[in-house]
Amino acid sequence: MQIPAPLAWSLTVLFALFALPSLYRLVRSDAARSDPDSRQMDLAELLMVAAMVAMVSPLGGPIPAAGWQAVLVLMAGWFFVAMLRGRRCCAVHHLVSAAAMLYMITAMPGHEAAHGPWLVMSEMPGRLSWPVLAVLAVAYFAFDAGRSGVTALRIVRRAPVREALTARPVYRAAMGAGMAYMLVAAV
Repeated sequence: MQIPAPLAWSLTVLFALFALPSLYRLVRSDAARSDPDSRQMDLAELLMVAAMVAMVSPLGGPIPAAGWQAVLVLMAGWFFVAMLRGRRCCAVHHLVSAAAMLYMITAMPGHEAAHGPWLVMSEMPGRLSWPVLAVLAVAYFAFDAGRSGVTALRIVRRAPVREALTARPVYRAAMGAGMAYMLVAAV
């Protein structure tokens, strides 16, 4: 998945900006009272953003690939248990997202040889292993980004700018499109 440096830096900045809505919702004093699962989702989204930044940054991530694998396994397990407990709201989406990112890191060919243990997908030689999984994940994220995009447009049309920019569907549509792109580029 050779991503040209200007595109890799652009994606790094774009993905880093995706952290702002979650951070905004986390620091608001009324966030915990409005939805008890909201804080979990915002923290999960921050972890996903951090992992995406580490994947596309030409510098690589400050956490070795094995560290990200551990974080993503824990996150997937957390949302799997939440799903089993009946909190299906966004648990399935976060479970699929964590599993897809774990797949991208695990199926990345030869990242240890070129960069040591650091995660640098933008300079990854070759393609992901098990491309069928990537195609299924691309289909899921493209569908979810489209569905979330329609919801986001409805919110943007009727909400003030600050609320529209921090609305979860806006973030989810953009992040889903980014995940689909990363997977397509790696296949």
